[in-house]
Amino acid sequence: MRPETPQPVRLEDYRPAPYRIDTVDLDIRLDPQATQVTARLRLARNEGTAAGTPLVLDGDGLTLTGLALDGRPLPGTAYAARPDRLDLFSPPAEPFDLEIVTRLDPDSNTALMGLYRSSGTWCTQCEAEGFRRITYFLDRPDVLAVYTTRLEAPKHEAPVLLANGNPVDAGEIPDSDRHYAVWHDPHPKPSYLFALVAGDLARVTDRFVTRSGRPVDLAIYVEHGKEDHCGWAMESLKRSMAWDEAAFGCEYDLDVFNIVAVSDFNMGAMENKGLNIFNDKYVLADPDTATDQDYAHIEAVIAHEYFHNWTGNRITCRDWFQLCLKEGLTVFRDQEFTSDMRSRPVKRIADVRLLKSHQFPEDAGPLAHPVRPKTYREINNFYTATVYEKGAEVVRMLKILVGDDAFRSGMDLYLRRHDATAATIEDFLACFAEASGEDLTQFALWYEQAGTPQVTASSRYDGDARTFALTLSQQLPPVAGQGEGKPAAIPIRFALIGPNGQDMAYDRTSGGAVSGDVIHLTERSQTIVFSGVSQRPVPSLLRGFSAPVRLETDLDPHDLLFLTRHDGDPFNRWQAVQELATRDLVRLSAAAQAGEPLRPDAAFVTALGEILDDERLDAAFRAQALHLPGEADIAREIGRNVDPDAILAARTALRKAIARAHGDACAETVLDLAPTTVFSPDAASAGRRALKNLALGYVAVSGLPDAADMVIRQFDTADNMTDRLAALTILVHEGIDGADEALAAFRDRHARHALAIDKWFTVQATRPADATPAAVRALTGDEGFDWGNPNRVRSLVNAFATGNQTQFARTDGAGFDLVAEAVLQLDERNPQVAARLLSAFRSWRALEPVRARRAEAALHRIAARETLSKDARDIVDRCLQ
Repeated sequence: MRPETPQPVRLEDYRPAPYRIDTVDLDIRLDPQATQVTARLRLARNEGTAAGTPLVLDGDGLTLTGLALDGRPLPGTAYAARPDRLDLFSPPAEPFDLEIVTRLDPDSNTALMGLYRSSGTWCTQCEAEGFRRITYFLDRPDVLAVYTTRLEAPKHEAPVLLANGNPVDAGEIPDSDRHYAVWHDPHPKPSYLFALVAGDLARVTDRFVTRSGRPVDLAIYVEHGKEDHCGWAMESLKRSMAWDEAAFGCEYDLDVFNIVAVSDFNMGAMENKGLNIFNDKYVLADPDTATDQDYAHIEAVIAHEYFHNWTGNRITCRDWFQLCLKEGLTVFRDQEFTSDMRSRPVKRIADVRLLKSHQFPEDAGPLAHPVRPKTYREINNFYTATVYEKGAEVVRMLKILVGDDAFRSGMDLYLRRHDATAATIEDFLACFAEASGEDLTQFALWYEQAGTPQVTASSRYDGDARTFALTLSQQLPPVAGQGEGKPAAIPIRFALIGPNGQDMAYDRTSGGAVSGDVIHLTERSQTIVFSGVSQRPVPSLLRGFSAPVRLETDLDPHDLLFLTRHDGDPFNRWQAVQELATRDLVRLSAAAQAGEPLRPDAAFVTALGEILDDERLDAAFRAQALHLPGEADIAREIGRNVDPDAILAARTALRKAIARAHGDACAETVLDLAPTTVFSPDAASAGRRALKNLALGYVAVSGLPDAADMVIRQFDTADNMTDRLAALTILVHEGIDGADEALAAFRDRHARHALAIDKWFTVQATRPADATPAAVRALTGDEGFDWGNPNRVRSLVNAFATGNQTQFARTDGAGFDLVAEAVLQLDERNPQVAARLLSAFRSWRALEPVRARRAEAALHRIAARETLSKDARDIVDRCLQ
């Protein structure tokens, strides 16, 4: 009999905790199998709590070995202890001290939540609800306390002892091989921000001086031998600290800031106060093992976790429904940081690519939820693209709506007013309403409604009256449990572009709210009439992607080609290219599905050649423009009866047409951009490599006689991972002779570098024709594959499920079966990783009927397991509902 689905937690049911915890003193005696945790809590009733109200503390798999109240052991009649909760039946009316002793087994904690060991290092992960796996606690984000942590461990096993805050004491235990360290964090924080690390780690140090002149000691801890891979992360950290002071007035507030990189970690990184713990893929980098994308990700993630010091730590979220308050806001901040460090237009394009490929499908499927959910069954499943990426877009819209100055004033007010508190979305928006004088009631709907709004634009030019009428309408698609969506406040940046390619002036507007270069769409339909327009313009709408919406216009191909050549907004120039490519790929996919000849649009192919040759354009921008929409992007646009094989055929046909038309130009680009200096990860150099490697991909399918030799030559001579991996991917994915030898050479070269071997697995998992389920299953038996390492699982199985649509969604169902088997195997040891892998099924209903039936059958097999974790149960039930 299948266990019941976990009961939902509802936002409307939120109530403050009946008790507060003012201080937490932890004494943690570390042992691989028998760690002892003594927690001394100072508690008091919150206002409105009646005397004698029971105290109920959260637990998860805990073993209680001791309990005392105000220094006296409690009799068994005064409490009830289970692994998942501790009930104190009648606490004192006055503030009291509660001492709780628990015993843990870090070695057996394969879920990597709470306290666990990774490669001999003790480590914690407490967000969202991991602290309850360490001790019984009011494990919720609105309970803030001051923590003091004493760690004790064998000195030979753990010479490094780290916790939150500042170090205040350390020493050796007499007549033993053990030592201790005491850390104190003066800033009240919720339990999910608690952290400790203990192990034999190398240390890379530096120093930062804040704007007020206070020195901060910086350190990055890594496995011995990896010290030389930390330079970029340290530089990124210092740049982040300086930028946050300049951009938001946020100065760091402790004496030390520590980062620890571990190889077994469920997430990318964690912002624990003063002690950030990272998946090592977002710390370690050198030219031989890290790509330009790796360098960019390290820079962004280092910044993101540091920025949480204020937007997440100093101000946390009242409850987990407010998760976007820290994550969406901090993603916006790290996007702005990266835009200032690199190319703002290229960064914007990259962010929108990510949003459309990850968040738009989430909004369109069974896992859709508002930026602030109203209910959840398992909070770990709501660390989603909607909360992070769409949450960031909502903050960006807020900035557009209130203006730059009012936005900065609102942020200052928010940071000042809510410091050391657990805040809500309403608290956040109130600060900007006060700073700007704007009514943000309608804007707040962005936090409440799921789904991606569809904006439709049509236009009419009257030459006699010299008027241009633009009609905009919005519709929110129906989402289960939401009802009919209300019109949102949508800021649409725009320009009218004249025949000469320049933005046109106009006398005035009527019929809709226009301020500067922004149309404020607030009704279901609005018509704006521009007067004094001398010639028919081409509207450039949603410039900079000013709102996370799907835009459908009446622009014909000639208009779009015009925008690809003349739009002064780099994002919209790129978007025009993408729109043309998407229209052609959807058309070609339909032809492939019907068995008709595939004839790519010649005018579009010509336009891409113009972009390739235009050296006035930034190399990174040209690379983005020449990068065709992916197979998942096309599937999203088709929306129903999706045939991945037809999409792959369409994309292959278009790529070959571009390569045949511009093969010589692509080959020249490869030669012109060949490296002549020592590798540098700076944005300009990375852009040149991106364009060169994109051109090399086209060369590979161009039919040029020396095409294969060019790819092999780059693989053999590359002095950096970006170029080497690009060549390897082309060799393998295009089935070029020598691919197997290159795979073997790559593995031999990087055998001792786990993050590079992850790339080796991914290249094979995403091979469109040959990465069959059988081949991927065989790779899970490779000596380098480890089901216990989340990075390795993601590099192979998740890469197959999300990056190889034709093989994952095979008509025989073998791809679905492979991933279902992996989910069930992982669920027994690491439910979080299993649930994230299971999310690959989210768009199964959009597939054509044969594939859809196969996917549904795989989901039902997963759902039939009686012992399925609540993480996986939540996802599979929502996929099948």
